[in-house]
Amino acid sequence: MTDSLLIKESPLLVPLNKDKTVYDGFITVQDRDFRIRISLAQGSQLKQATFHCCWELRRLLRGYQQIVKQRLHQSPDLVSFILELKAVTEVALKHRPECQTIPPPQYYSRLITEMEALGWDKLLFIDTEFRTLKLKGEDSSGRQHAITVHLKPEYPAEAPECSADLPVPLTITWTPQSTLAHIHSQFLLSLEALSEFWSVLDEIDQQTWVLEPEKPTRADTMRRIAIGNNVSIKVEIDPRHPRMLPECCLLGAEHVVTPLRNRLNVNMHLWNVHLSVLQNLRDLLETDLPSPATHEKSSFSMECGICYAYRLDSAIPDQVCNEARCGQPFHQACLYEWLRGLPTSRQSFSVVFGECPYCGKPITVKMAV
Repeated sequence: MTDSLLIKESPLLVPLNKDKTVYDGFITVQDRDFRIRISLAQGSQLKQATFHCCWELRRLLRGYQQIVKQRLHQSPDLVSFILELKAVTEVALKHRPECQTIPPPQYYSRLITEMEALGWDKLLFIDTEFRTLKLKGEDSSGRQHAITVHLKPEYPAEAPECSADLPVPLTITWTPQSTLAHIHSQFLLSLEALSEFWSVLDEIDQQTWVLEPEKPTRADTMRRIAIGNNVSIKVEIDPRHPRMLPECCLLGAEHVVTPLRNRLNVNMHLWNVHLSVLQNLRDLLETDLPSPATHEKSSFSMECGICYAYRLDSAIPDQVCNEARCGQPFHQACLYEWLRGLPTSRQSFSVVFGECPYCGKPITVKMAV
């Protein structure tokens, strides 16, 4: 009975497996088709189901997410949820008349013409409604990048929304006479302006042990570089001036960090923009930085002394006991919770004072945010 009702209400929504726990397809609202996917828990229960939809429906349902989620988990069956989803979508369409606009035929013919002029080899992705495109581009060093373009039904009279994985805001100038080729050429100019920035970071990534971020993107400007056991330096590279002296922060036990910090301060005037950032850091710190060619990363990836894990969510152990014979690392959150639970610890504002769980020497930690 349920299957026949589902077919009647949404004939374009079909099960993808014989257990009928995953449904994929389209719902039709006011003569418009929206792509959705619903994954049910065992026993076809909606209580723990997950719901995904196309970009256009997701944008349309902004402000209604909580209602949709509530109805998904509380509806008695899939048909009931589909009916309620359609009802919510109809309300959203009435309150957002711009979403009802269907592009005229010339929109599609113009889009095809522009893509032929730009080159189909530049196209990485296009959605089923021809509204969202992903175009690829290369900088002068051959690095691959992508720009996502969201076209409006009024295109080209209304400027498209553009986004890319860049460390600086992407600015695209637009006129009604502009085309996809104009967007792509401006994107390439932005890539070229950032080419040296990425070269600086690529050298750091290839020749040092980067502790954070674990999987850097092209938008990341920070690198935490291993110097030694539980000692590292965090550098923030300026995308517009990548060879200038970056912001630096040394992390580790104080008895190890202090001499490094002194060298950094004394030698700061020696920074040479004609040398690589990596070579400048070596000169200022007066030390070699461990590289994949000479050291194993496990030497610098010591586990937290409390939870015995290296990564806690995205955080790595960055609190170190200052006792030279101890030097045990901890996650900030772990150490904070540990010290806060000790009767001998005391707290002043956001700082907790206590004793190292390993050597008993004084140790402090700020409240984990």
